Amino acid sequence: MNAFRKISPLILCLALSLSSSAQITQILQGAEGQKEKAAPSDPLGRQTPNGTLFGFLQAMQAGNNQTATQYLQMSPARRASQGERLATQLKGLLDGAFVGSLKVISGNPEGSVQPGIPSDREKIGIFSVDDTEADVMLARVNDPSVGRIWLFSADTLARVPELDDQLQAHRVETHVPKVLVKTQFLGMSAWIWIALLLAIPFAIALAWLVIKVILLPLVAWRRYRKQPQTADWRTVSAPVLLVLTVVIHRILVSFISMPLLHRHYYFLTGRVVLIIGMAWLALRAVSRGMETVRLRAISRGSTGTGSLVLLGQRILKVVLVLFASLAVLGALGFNLTTALAGLGIGGLAIGFGAQKTIENLFGGISLLGDEVIRVGDACNFNGRVGTVEDISLRSTRIRTLERTELSIPNGTLATMNIENYSRRDKFLFNPNLGLRPETTPDQLRYVLSEARRLLYEHPKVETVSARIRLAGMEPGWPVLEVFTYLLTVDPAEFTAVREDIMLRLMSIVEDAGTGFTFPSQNVYLSRNPGIDKERAEQAEARVQQWREQRQLPFPDFTPAQISEIRDSLSYPAPDSAIHPDNR
Repeated sequence: MNAFRKISPLILCLALSLSSSAQITQILQGAEGQKEKAAPSDPLGRQTPNGTLFGFLQAMQAGNNQTATQYLQMSPARRASQGERLATQLKGLLDGAFVGSLKVISGNPEGSVQPGIPSDREKIGIFSVDDTEADVMLARVNDPSVGRIWLFSADTLARVPELDDQLQAHRVETHVPKVLVKTQFLGMSAWIWIALLLAIPFAIALAWLVIKVILLPLVAWRRYRKQPQTADWRTVSAPVLLVLTVVIHRILVSFISMPLLHRHYYFLTGRVVLIIGMAWLALRAVSRGMETVRLRAISRGSTGTGSLVLLGQRILKVVLVLFASLAVLGALGFNLTTALAGLGIGGLAIGFGAQKTIENLFGGISLLGDEVIRVGDACNFNGRVGTVEDISLRSTRIRTLERTELSIPNGTLATMNIENYSRRDKFLFNPNLGLRPETTPDQLRYVLSEARRLLYEHPKVETVSARIRLAGMEPGWPVLEVFTYLLTVDPAEFTAVREDIMLRLMSIVEDAGTGFTFPSQNVYLSRNPGIDKERAEQAEARVQQWREQRQLPFPDFTPAQISEIRDSLSYPAPDSAIHPDNR
């Protein structure tokens, strides 16, 4: 369903183009159509060279030999006496000795312009038997009942008996059991159907052998160089096998005297299958090549380039499918000239009708080109936090924290303010600590000094930005602001380091003989022990000692002191489960 949504605008464009081309054709041929309506219609379809040839073949295939004589240029008396025999010989020559393409035979009532051939003649091919060649000509004559029609010319019919005699000596049917020759199915002998079916497994086996022979030098070279045997070729082996099978089967069929009409349909089918096989091969090759480029870009750290390659791969696949579809239509005989002429009109219609789709497409290219986001990035999209899972032609899919899938059109995403969490180089650590109201100034100085020492000593704290200050006096208690960056980009490691620092800060506050404030409205009936007087005296004595030694670290430690104690703290803590000594 997603693939259909991606290519549906292009399919719609193709449909509109074909529709527009049909309208153009009707306009260009309007005057000619008026003339054809006024002229009488031939029930046998002999008003064009193409109609005459196909009408004759279809009449003979259906066993209507009498009707088939109506396509021959001869007198009524001769048609009655020799017409059916001559029609049978002509059918045999068309099946076994005709050289030419039925696709190029004109479908215009006036025929086609051919150098050196009169306007009332049309050369549709040649008969080739041994070293003898004869032109197959159609003549345009006037029929009183249906107007001007095309018939197999009398000159061509005069050569038919002679050429048929030469052809009989080379017919394969003379070496095939008569029962298989006489048994007909869909207008063709049973032995030909059997030969066609038997040629399929033979062509597959031969194609597989060709692939193995081609790969043999590569395998031997890798073994000689002692390189690992890769299976990259297996991604394209199936389409290659299909293409080679079609080519080999077509070569084998050339040795079978298949009826011309059936041969025409066989070639059409083979051409369509060949186009499909080539498109399949191109899609596999593009997928493999682009995937290799994408993985190399990701391995070099260019994740945005990898995502852009992925988007380009999808666009290229759609273009290949579109061109393959046009090639199939052309192989089936559709006139693509007017279709391509109308493609501009269809493109304008799509441009107006699919503005959002085009906007989303270029929005996705812009996002990937600027590397705003990449697959796997964790981002904030206007208040919705999630991880980028896929960037497609139309939209970007986000996996939210609630594990739901959020789809955002690329056009909207390109104009959105996006906060990319995956691009940060460190984490902000900025808590506010409130101490008990009865904390003395020296206790506060002790907490500030030891907390700063902690930040400078901790190996996961950025020393340059680390600070802890008395930020204010809230109603009844002092507030300390901690501001620093933790040197990690892993969210899980950040939470672990933050926890470690908070626990150490709690120990410092406890050593100072004070505690954290509890700004609540609860009424406690238990006895409050208050401040630990012994520890408070120890903390105040330590601060007094700093004063006497003129080492009071305020407003901050000196640069020499910071350099001395930097990264000297043991992390993880010695009693931590992840400490190397405890593993």
